[in-house]
Amino acid sequence: MKDSNWIWTPQWTAEDKEIPRIVLFRKTAELFAEPKKGSIRISADTRYKLYINGRLVETGPSRGDHQIWFYDEIDILPYLKKGKNVIGVSVLRYPEDPAAGNHGMFRTSVPGLYVTGAAQDMEDNICDLSADASWRCRKDELVSFYREEERFAPLVIHEHAEGSKELFGWRECEYREEGWLQAKAYIRKQVSEAVSPGNLKPRNIPFLYRKKRRLEGVMDLRESSYTENDWMDFINGEKALTIPAHTEETVVLDAGVEKTGYIRLALSGGTGARADFLYSEAYVQEGFVGPEHIPVKKDRTDKINGHLQGYEDYYRAGGFGTAENNEVYEPYWFRTFRFIRLRIRTEEEPLTIHSLDYEETGYPLEVSTEVETSDESLKKIWEISERTLKLCMHETYEDCPFYEQLQYIMDSRTQILYTYAVSGDDRLARKCLDDLRRSQRYDGLLNCNYPNCNPNIIPGFSIYYILMLYDHMMYFGDREIIAAYMPVVEQILHFFERHLTKEGYVEKVGGVNMDARFWSFIDWAEEWNDTSGMPTAGLKGPLTMESLLYIYGLQHAARLMEYLERSEDVKRLSKRAEDVQRALLKYCVGENGMLQDGPGVEEYSQHCQVFALLTDTVDLETGKRNLLRTINEKGFTQCTVAMRFYLFRALEKAGLYRYTDMYWNTWREMIRNHCTTCVESEAYARSECHGWGALILYELPAITLGVRPAAPGCRKLRIAPVTGYMTHASGKVKTPAGEVKVSWRIQDGAFKIDYEVPRDIEVVR
Repeated sequence: MKDSNWIWTPQWTAEDKEIPRIVLFRKTAELFAEPKKGSIRISADTRYKLYINGRLVETGPSRGDHQIWFYDEIDILPYLKKGKNVIGVSVLRYPEDPAAGNHGMFRTSVPGLYVTGAAQDMEDNICDLSADASWRCRKDELVSFYREEERFAPLVIHEHAEGSKELFGWRECEYREEGWLQAKAYIRKQVSEAVSPGNLKPRNIPFLYRKKRRLEGVMDLRESSYTENDWMDFINGEKALTIPAHTEETVVLDAGVEKTGYIRLALSGGTGARADFLYSEAYVQEGFVGPEHIPVKKDRTDKINGHLQGYEDYYRAGGFGTAENNEVYEPYWFRTFRFIRLRIRTEEEPLTIHSLDYEETGYPLEVSTEVETSDESLKKIWEISERTLKLCMHETYEDCPFYEQLQYIMDSRTQILYTYAVSGDDRLARKCLDDLRRSQRYDGLLNCNYPNCNPNIIPGFSIYYILMLYDHMMYFGDREIIAAYMPVVEQILHFFERHLTKEGYVEKVGGVNMDARFWSFIDWAEEWNDTSGMPTAGLKGPLTMESLLYIYGLQHAARLMEYLERSEDVKRLSKRAEDVQRALLKYCVGENGMLQDGPGVEEYSQHCQVFALLTDTVDLETGKRNLLRTINEKGFTQCTVAMRFYLFRALEKAGLYRYTDMYWNTWREMIRNHCTTCVESEAYARSECHGWGALILYELPAITLGVRPAAPGCRKLRIAPVTGYMTHASGKVKTPAGEVKVSWRIQDGAFKIDYEVPRDIEVVR
């Protein structure tokens, strides 16, 4: 039976199957002349890190699921040399049990490494590099992974590790493979090509970038015997530091701003010494908020009144490193950090640390849009927002890089719009659309985040998928994608249609997270903390917001149908939306003329007034009046960072965009508190870096400069600045149709504008 080019270790025990485990692979290839070409296709279940002659070449594969698996095609010529070459691959295998490993990384019943390819020298000698029994392998049992939280641990990437003299230099040519085993090759019938991991498809996003970086400063020396100059020389690579035997040394180092990167510590001597790394986003205060007991946060740099909180790695030195050939510790997965607390405890021997640096990584987003406004305070908000978006983009969009690294639909919808507005890049968005459609359940709903090995359903989030598809239509006009994904849209809408009450609004379809079949999350409003982001009206019955989201989805689906020239479907969906609107006006409006949070429930939120206006469930004047009440009067649950995008759309529609000035105070407060990224929520600031907070990346180019698509595929561009409280703005906006330049000013009470657009693009004002 033909080899599948998938291999694994023959010593795979029952214990190995139940825990995350690293398996190492080596293949020696000899070229008798200078290398001419070389390439491989590589994948693994679950993750791989590819080294050639000791150098890290690439990491992968891009995240797939049970239906589709990805491989990477890599040009390895730059890493090859005449003579002996070593291909080394470190594979991290997570257990099949979803709770025992990273939630966002699927695994299958076939642990393994997949390689095909060859290297060729100038004399046309060919060396086959494909994975087979000629490869050697060995488990690294001195690295173990642990759950970062007892209750909800979606990452499982943090490590307890020990240096291994037997594995020292395993990526290098000179290494002797004593104790290594012959790899076990799977035959074709063991790896079905119909499902993962055998159903291999080429990577559909760019490789992540990697850049060597150094830490920028010293934050806290109170438990260190060295001076700030000593530590600065160390992190700048100018000086090694020696910690004497039987000594504890602690220092907090500062990356300057939040980062994602692969940490690297080089050391020598110090057998048995332990290095502990605490990675933290911020200093937090004593006390907690909300049902999840999130620490109180004020000044993120307040080391006097605050303390660091985060996740840790532990490394015990093997003691075999020398000044010339260091022992090196590198955690497998990238870490998210702003501050790193390094604590070293030595035993019988002194330990010398030679360097601590990192390799920054992320999606290669190229921001081309630039905007200047009359409000100088927005510059710093743009800066932290751009950083936030970039840190929340790796192989998928992510809610946050520190806690979850999961691609949530609601979060991703706005993050994708921000990406379009600053770069015109839709490559990660296309992957997101495809990822999410594969999560569709039998009942029509999508998993609220995906890829995810675990079920997690927020009914309203499926509606944001429809909005995401609509946005792609408007910016890129890819009719093939819209047509292919419309069945997904129709199944989402069918779910809500099947859950209409006899009165005509959406029945109760969810509840409090962990306590219900589905989670009816709307926003992290402080008043809803005890119900995990669900309006408290949901404790008594249906939520008006879920009906409003259904209407919003129907309306956008009708526009998608119109683009596909399906006129009967446009009529059908539009009528259904109108029917639900009538039901809300009959059963969910209080005596004050405002939309209640639930039918007959005298609770009111800004959210319902925002979506009533956006969906035209109420007329413009009524919507404007109700929205103003939520701004000027007390007693209304307010939209937080998560929902500000939709609040700003309502303010724009109602002619109230000047009020955005007061709402930008949330971000100005972040700046005052020395945040370097946008927080998850004012009242629930668990995450310091949450993608939906990068709102300004859309507002300035699309609203303040007014550059938006006016027809699918940007065939027409709307240039209609909304001045709000500003007096002038200028800049350039990257669009799929090309670069647009806009400059406007209010002078002597008159509005004056100049703009430049690509040739053959029609402008709508």
